[in-house]
Amino acid sequence: MKKTFLSLCLIFSLAIIGNAQVQSPAEFLPSYGKQISHYHQVENYFKYLTEKSNYIKHQKYGVTPEQRDLNVFFVSSPENLANLEQIRNNNLAAIGLSKNGNQTIGDKVIVWLSFNVHGNEIAGTESAMTVAYELVNPKNAETKKWLENTVVILDPCLNPDGYSRYGNWLREISGKKTHPELSDREHMEVWPGGRFNHNIFDLNRDWAWQTQPESQQRVALYNEWMPQVHTDVHEQGYDSPYFFPPSAEPIHEYIEKYQRDFHSVLGTNISKKFDAQKWLYNTSERFDLFYPSYGDTYPAYNGAVGMTIEQGGIGAGRAVSLSNGGTLTIQDRIDHHATAVLTVVESAAAQADVLLKGFRGFMNNSRKTVKGNYKMYVLKNNPKLIQLAELLKKNKIEFSYADATIKATGFNYSTKLDKSFSIEPNDLIVKVDQPKAVFTQVLFEPNQKLNDSLSYDITAWALPLAYGVEGYALKNSLAFSTKAAITIQEKSVPQNVYAFHIPWNNRISAQVLSTLHQNNIKVRSAMKKAIFGDVIVEAGGLMVTKADNPKVIDFEKTIAEMIKIKADYNYITTGYSVNARDAGGENFNLLKAPKVVLLSGKGVSSTEFGATWFYLQETVGHPVSVVEVNNFNRIKLNSYNTLILADGDYEFSEDQHKKISAWIKDGGKVIAINGALSVFDGKEGYALTPFASDEEKLAAEKESEAVVLKERFLDFEGIERREISKSIPGAVVENTLNKSHPMSFGLGDNYFSLKTDSKKYSLLKEAVNIAYVPKNYKSYGFIGNDVKKKMENTMSFAVESKGNGSVIYMVDNPLFRGFWENGILLFSNALFLVN
Repeated sequence: MKKTFLSLCLIFSLAIIGNAQVQSPAEFLPSYGKQISHYHQVENYFKYLTEKSNYIKHQKYGVTPEQRDLNVFFVSSPENLANLEQIRNNNLAAIGLSKNGNQTIGDKVIVWLSFNVHGNEIAGTESAMTVAYELVNPKNAETKKWLENTVVILDPCLNPDGYSRYGNWLREISGKKTHPELSDREHMEVWPGGRFNHNIFDLNRDWAWQTQPESQQRVALYNEWMPQVHTDVHEQGYDSPYFFPPSAEPIHEYIEKYQRDFHSVLGTNISKKFDAQKWLYNTSERFDLFYPSYGDTYPAYNGAVGMTIEQGGIGAGRAVSLSNGGTLTIQDRIDHHATAVLTVVESAAAQADVLLKGFRGFMNNSRKTVKGNYKMYVLKNNPKLIQLAELLKKNKIEFSYADATIKATGFNYSTKLDKSFSIEPNDLIVKVDQPKAVFTQVLFEPNQKLNDSLSYDITAWALPLAYGVEGYALKNSLAFSTKAAITIQEKSVPQNVYAFHIPWNNRISAQVLSTLHQNNIKVRSAMKKAIFGDVIVEAGGLMVTKADNPKVIDFEKTIAEMIKIKADYNYITTGYSVNARDAGGENFNLLKAPKVVLLSGKGVSSTEFGATWFYLQETVGHPVSVVEVNNFNRIKLNSYNTLILADGDYEFSEDQHKKISAWIKDGGKVIAINGALSVFDGKEGYALTPFASDEEKLAAEKESEAVVLKERFLDFEGIERREISKSIPGAVVENTLNKSHPMSFGLGDNYFSLKTDSKKYSLLKEAVNIAYVPKNYKSYGFIGNDVKKKMENTMSFAVESKGNGSVIYMVDNPLFRGFWENGILLFSNALFLVN
């Protein structure tokens, strides 16, 4: 009786909490809808909701680089919230990712809502508060009905650092009244903008690669839940009408009918709400489902209905004048987003059975009926597999290592031909027969089918080529002995070490070298293979000799401690090489520690600056001075030996050019990437030029003129597709390497470059062409017909010596988005091995 009474009291208390008056965001925040909210105000409002309502529960899932909290909020009925863990396990058990299912708890559809992955798209986070309020509002009986069979996971801000950067700026420059006219400064965001995270990375392109801490922490939680619906809430240019599904082509062939069908349901349902308000919108026009690292595609390849919704708003500030004569306010943007997002939740609740059936079929049937041509992937043993294995772990993709030798035949990524080979112990094995079958195929399938060339992003990402390893795709899944991990024996270092050898074969090599430099340890690098007994030092291999470092106390213990993260390091007890390349000879160059200055600011591409800054700070942990371009004259260049120019539009004066040239001749090194090559393009005294001869330039001009004359007769409708035929939105292109040069060390027999534009230069004269696109080159992804042939015999990477210094030209950015692992090693070569 007592127990029953207490239970009734508890239920009564919960009912009171659930029906208590809850303030709306406008009631809680004085400037809501008029000015951007502080991030702490957003957190305070959600804290308030969790205290006032039993329909919402909070979980902190991480922190940003600037130490702001990352949060999700579970919104559902009190009964569902009391059983969250079992609902989660039931969902995972149904697709083979958990053994803790319990069917006494009914199935619930899980809807994940992601807001503000781009920090300056503020209507995302602002509308998240309205969405949460309407879901928990005790006066809204309709939303309570949805939550009976639906668990909403709401992430109000994926990018708090970017959101705060933009918000701080907007509040600082805002006047008392709004200024909708476009000339006002609140519509002209300053560099680098709030779109990006602290590291100036675009988090919306990072879902699969997870280079950034925010992505790593978020996707780890995502994979613990595996929702049926994921909505990625964005903003676009302020003058653009609202976009919602269906998505545009290209849509990857692995996207299934049930996902497309729900897009159509959403298109119908959201359009009715927008029609009633006479709001402008569009569908199926711009945002596709192909590149796997977006907030719509990553969920889609993991069985969910993934989608992007886009409100006009970037650059709008608090209010902005539109081309149609209207004015767009923050409140307008909130209203549009909240209406669309709530309709997603409503539609998912109504279609719960359909979504659950489709999701489970997607995940389970793909194991039985393999999508694509291949059932197993083999990556030959290579130190770079350390990073590839980490990527697979982050994405919950199952893999193992061969523990036997077996003959096989498979598609070779480098040659694009079927080839016989041996699977050997420690080769990495990925079989498609696993819960993440479809996502595995998307990452590894050599030939992604592109059904429309008007793609929003890069069109190829073949992982074996990205990581610079020999890879094979097999049509059959072979049975043989495997193991979960490679056993690494701990080294015992004797007291009579002559030198330590650190192999130069992955990013960890560069990280170790940076550590050694920062501790004033002298390091040498081999120009050619040298053999010391049973130790083979490869070209590029690092040597730390006791003779070069006589002041290091307890040499063996000190160096072994510094390099222990490089598990394949070795040591030699003699400097005598059996192939006449002794440790003290000309084969081993003494390396110079890079003293780096990196330019930032107006004209420099924000994301490409970010990729370089992140590489230096996080990937290799190397010191760098960052200087704004407009402060260039204040730089004492002689204090540095390396100047990095990330992709951008640099407007150096004639005097500044002379300053740079003199510094180079005195021993300075410039690394110029993509657009930064214009600093040297055609300049007197430099070899860089788009054409090798006047005849080649004249022929190109004549061809271009012929195209212009021909296009006079072509119809207007096809202009966009004609332009795409002249472009490379993102393709993987084969390069021939000059393997004897230090900039090629460790890369392999050839280099596949990720090319993201059609910029090209003929092979340079009086310079070393490190990597170039050969005739009849192999490629993956879309390359426009008008440029495909023209890329042959063009330079991708080159080094020009000038006096005692050098200029390194990088047509392609090897650090693009931080995931092209072989590119990271190439950049490390340029930074550390090229003196």
